[in-house]
Amino acid sequence: MLEQLEIRQTLTLSIAKQIAAAAESAARENNWNVVVTIVDDGANLLYLQRMDGTQLGSIDVAIAKAISAIKYKRPTKAFEDSLVGGRQAVLTLPGAMPVNGGLPLVYNNEIVGAIGVSGVQPDQDAIVSQAGVDILARIAGS
Repeated sequence: MLEQLEIRQTLTLSIAKQIAAAAESAARENNWNVVVTIVDDGANLLYLQRMDGTQLGSIDVAIAKAISAIKYKRPTKAFEDSLVGGRQAVLTLPGAMPVNGGLPLVYNNEIVGAIGVSGVQPDQDAIVSQAGVDILARIAGS
């Protein structure tokens, strides 16, 4: 008997742009300049946008946050909390970014990618990331 291939949900560029637009909107509401990155479920960069005036260093940080969130299937805040709690071993995990602002993107109970935001304080980056997560949940519900 032959096995069947799994059918998976795939994050598209169109959806990634909608996620980034929602994140940008949240950033603009707060007068925050940020970089927003979206990666697919293989940790490949799908979309990146840098708002005017955002420091260049935030590009690499936002990408690292998104990659960390997808590779470990958890918010980057989990690593930050571990580090703050004294668990220094988190620094040895390959690709783990212990800074808030990276979140997995879930569609129909399946992780399809991740969003990473950098440019302001980590908790503020997380607010912007959450706006992207929230729009995907609305798309899934429609």
